[in-house]
Amino acid sequence: MNPLAVGNSQSRQQLRLNWPDGREQLLDHAELRRQCPCSQCRAFRLQGLTVKVDSRIRLVELNSQGYGLQLIFSDGHERGIYPWAYLSALPSILASSPTRKNASPRAKSHVT
Repeated sequence: MNPLAVGNSQSRQQLRLNWPDGREQLLDHAELRRQCPCSQCRAFRLQGLTVKVDSRIRLVELNSQGYGLQLIFSDGHERGIYPWAYLSALPSILASSPTRKNASPRAKSHVT
């Protein structure tokens, strides 16, 4: 299932996905970087290691790959392609972080 709309807010450090089932999902940039599905990052996690990510990291570019998105981060990391199903399964920041529950779900830029 592909999202109907994708938005990225660098100021809020949020990726927004609007799904056909009506769900709006907000994903934190730093958490997306930590959950990168590339082989190197996955190998770290499989070894029980944590990928170190600066909390100020930004998602600076989104490239549609048909089955998902290639995300390019402000630290230069660009190896991960995030399939739509993988993104959909990640917890939304509104559900997982009560401190951000008042954050506006609107993002400034869109990619289709």
